[in-house]
Amino acid sequence: MFSQISSRLRLPIAAAAVVSAALALAAPAQAAPATGPEVPAAATSARTAPATAAAPAAAGAWAAGTRAYLVITAPGATASAQTAVTANGGTVFAAYDAIGVIVAHSTSASFAATMRGVSGVQQVGATRTSDVPADAYNPALPANPTQSTTTLTESNRWDMTQIKADQAWAVTTGSASVKVGVLDTGVDDQHQDIAPNFNAADSVSCAYGKADTRAGAWRDVGTHGTHVAGTIAAAKNGKGVIGVAPGVKISSVRVAEPTSSLFFAENTVCAFVWAGDHGFKVTNNSYYTDPWQFNCPDNIDQAAIIEGVRRAQAYAEGKGSLQVAAAGNSNYDLANKTTDTESPNDSTPVTRTITNACLDIPTELPGVVTVAAQASGGAKASYSNFGNGVIDIAAPGGDGATQVYSTLPGGKYGNMSGTSMASPHVAGVAALIASANPTYTPADIRNALGTQATDKACPSDARCTGTTAKNGFFGEGSVDALKAVGGGTTPTGPYFENVNDVTIVDNATVESALTVSGVTGNAPATLKVGVDIKHTYRGDLVLTLVAPDGTVYPLEDFANSDSADDVLKTYTVNASSEVANGTWKLRVQDIATQDTGRIDAWNLTF
Repeated sequence: MFSQISSRLRLPIAAAAVVSAALALAAPAQAAPATGPEVPAAATSARTAPATAAAPAAAGAWAAGTRAYLVITAPGATASAQTAVTANGGTVFAAYDAIGVIVAHSTSASFAATMRGVSGVQQVGATRTSDVPADAYNPALPANPTQSTTTLTESNRWDMTQIKADQAWAVTTGSASVKVGVLDTGVDDQHQDIAPNFNAADSVSCAYGKADTRAGAWRDVGTHGTHVAGTIAAAKNGKGVIGVAPGVKISSVRVAEPTSSLFFAENTVCAFVWAGDHGFKVTNNSYYTDPWQFNCPDNIDQAAIIEGVRRAQAYAEGKGSLQVAAAGNSNYDLANKTTDTESPNDSTPVTRTITNACLDIPTELPGVVTVAAQASGGAKASYSNFGNGVIDIAAPGGDGATQVYSTLPGGKYGNMSGTSMASPHVAGVAALIASANPTYTPADIRNALGTQATDKACPSDARCTGTTAKNGFFGEGSVDALKAVGGGTTPTGPYFENVNDVTIVDNATVESALTVSGVTGNAPATLKVGVDIKHTYRGDLVLTLVAPDGTVYPLEDFANSDSADDVLKTYTVNASSEVANGTWKLRVQDIATQDTGRIDAWNLTF
């Protein structure tokens, strides 16, 4: 299936030309790789050490034909296996004893088979079908791009209003004690919108599978990670853009290797262990683990990849870290897998038959929040993977001409689309939940994301199965930042919401309907009516609630001189004489000319 651009970095191929154009206009500086050609812009998939610190030394010297392997033992029992690696023609490149995973290198074609016969070794698997680059033994630092200042000022963007992040900021922007790990191509920490929130002390490179803590090793070898970081937590500083959680801290863990931009299993293992050991409350993972888009347990190498990455993720979660991951951009049903035509992507792809036992990792690992992408307005993005029982939640990823605007290296900004862009919206909301609820575990945050999401029914598309509450296109619904921070109407009883836009026309009356069902008896004397209207002059507006029997309850007649924008209020109505079930309506009358707007959303809490 599918191009490296569309699948690995979760950036849909339809957007590649647009992204390339945006990058050309922005002209960000690119990182210079140690060897080979420069990474194409469109292919984007530690404690600060003293400036004089050397690159981490690898055991042994690089040689042509060096391959990487995961050697798996019982947790805490790698010592004898490390000795066996050396005795059988390999070198120990890195070891994660807490999870029983060794990253070994060898030029011997018989290394894996030999190691599988060693006492105490549970699994051995090659992580690549290509050689380990020589750069792994003396990694070059990514370039620190020259920064450009911007005259762009912050404004409400469609993706932020769609998840109500702009309203959530009035409640909280998040806590600086919450650290979010961006596991990606790296992050430009000098960017004017990222620097205020960047946490260098816990940033690192995990390229090749070993932590490189030198200052700057975490920097971007593409553009993808910087774009993701801005969506999560670009500072609310009057410049450029605002992230979903602009008060939290960002840590960069570079997983991608510089010349290929691939995210191999050993890199991902290193990144998850680092996240757990350094207190990341949330990580964002907008990639799949190369070179196999799907790892199948009946393949001896891929089974070891699954187990190694699974253990690392479980370790991070056990340390308090929730992983959020992109579902992928192949418009593929992850609940009904049949073929994979693009793996392995580090050598010659082959077409193979697969089943649902084969996993897209890390997104399909237990405990990971799997995110589908939505277009502007909330529909499924045309490219987004889907699958009933696989997708957990949905968020804006952009589609067509409407894309997600965020930060790019060198102080620049640009548009991208993909589940890569949807996932950081959810990671940002998860960070807001963690900020508002410091004692929450990863399971608590995961449950809150689903509970607070806005239900979204399947469209007229036979591929979407499930219920309005949970289905294959949107999971438990659209992520909602406002509910995450306890703003607006916090449901205390049965809660119903309509998020479909209704245009408010000059000198006209419009209505938005909301069907209530399953509520026993009458409405309460304290019925809560939450109203979210976008309008450039609210003095034009008269708001009323219409009960199912047609009874009209006035909400507010704004003073004609009230020139403020928008209506974001919760009204209390004594509707105790009304039967609760039925169709309720929010009626909005515009009594003047020139200024228009829309009903963005409204809700009832019984």
